[in-house]
Amino acid sequence: MQMKESPTVEFKRELTDAVKREIIAFANTQGGQLYIGIDDDGTIVGLEDAHKVLEAVSSMLHDSIQPDILVHTYLSVEVIEDKEIVKISVSRGTRRPYHLKSKGMKPSGVFIRYGTSVTNASEENIRQMIMESDGTNFETMRGLQQELTFREATTVFEKQGLKFGPEQQRTLGLITEDGYYTNLGLLFSDQCEHTIKCARYLGNDKLDFQDRKEFTGSILTQVEAAFEYLNLYNSKSAHFEGLQRIEQESFPSYALREALINAVTHRDYSFSGSILIHLFQDRLEIVSVGGLVKGLTLEDIELGISQSRNPKLANVFYRLKWIESYGTGLQRIKESYKQSIDQPFWVIGPNAFVVTLPKQTLDTPTSEDGVLNDWLMEHPEFTTKELEVYLNKSKGTVRKIIEDLLQSGQITRIGNGPSTRYQVND
Repeated sequence: MQMKESPTVEFKRELTDAVKREIIAFANTQGGQLYIGIDDDGTIVGLEDAHKVLEAVSSMLHDSIQPDILVHTYLSVEVIEDKEIVKISVSRGTRRPYHLKSKGMKPSGVFIRYGTSVTNASEENIRQMIMESDGTNFETMRGLQQELTFREATTVFEKQGLKFGPEQQRTLGLITEDGYYTNLGLLFSDQCEHTIKCARYLGNDKLDFQDRKEFTGSILTQVEAAFEYLNLYNSKSAHFEGLQRIEQESFPSYALREALINAVTHRDYSFSGSILIHLFQDRLEIVSVGGLVKGLTLEDIELGISQSRNPKLANVFYRLKWIESYGTGLQRIKESYKQSIDQPFWVIGPNAFVVTLPKQTLDTPTSEDGVLNDWLMEHPEFTTKELEVYLNKSKGTVRKIIEDLLQSGQITRIGNGPSTRYQVND
């Protein structure tokens, strides 16, 4: 009986490590039969102890290949020309890509059948197999990167008094039932491949940069660092109306926070581009990759209809109390600007969502400002630093105010150098 190799038939004279690659390739492609005990040219050579080889193959499949491939293989000992051989029937797997446990889901560990030969799968081949097996939901798909750590995410959870061990990670959707990290897990890991980029400009266009920042690591620490960066340049002022202290900000903190959280929660992570934050002199723009979720309109989301592209990510943010309630983000951003002339707005493209927050004009106290006079009445002696803290203004601005007060005779300088103080005149 003369047999021939084909795209679905492979011969091996004896059991070697190459058998693992052949079985993986069959499971990742169209299935097939592997015979051990037959030479490459189809000559039946047989095995001295076929049952021992069969047991060795079974152990090899169990110990060396992931996911579990045994459910897609059938091993048997057959007799051909009075010689025993081992036949391994492999069907196309349902959890592709199958791979060597020691290599992971990398091209070096994933094999496919190409004609009568076996070759390493490309990253694109691997992504396609994952999509075919797991579906196209980004969050629940197995990630290509499986060597993940969660130091940063654990710290964020612990600050909220929450646990973040393997059990919680599985519940939140970071780990699959068979132990693989999902793309959601990759987002929360220290190895997250997505970033947030911030840039500050001297004017109201992108011609002149002041500085740039790129935040990396876990998506959780990226959000914290980006918000801290924005808050650093969010100028504040304060005054009293009677006994009540009234504070103003260039950008309402709630609007900043909500716009940033929305961008991270609803962006399309199947794109590799970063979230972009542009800080101009008159406005702030946050550009999130991915337009509206299919089926929703701008009118829908402004009415509070919520359909998250990444519901599991949104659920984590909700547990961390970063999201107060679903579907109210844009409405609350508008509400935080209710006292402002310039209102926030958003522009939606096929693959982008841009939120623009106008910069609010802050009142700058002067020597004739009744608000400042109220404070001076309560502080008959003060230092430059104390006035800076109250006004939350730069040293230059406060210095000018003090000079105005000195020239008008409202205050008198006492001492010199670092010990200088100012006394309010009757």
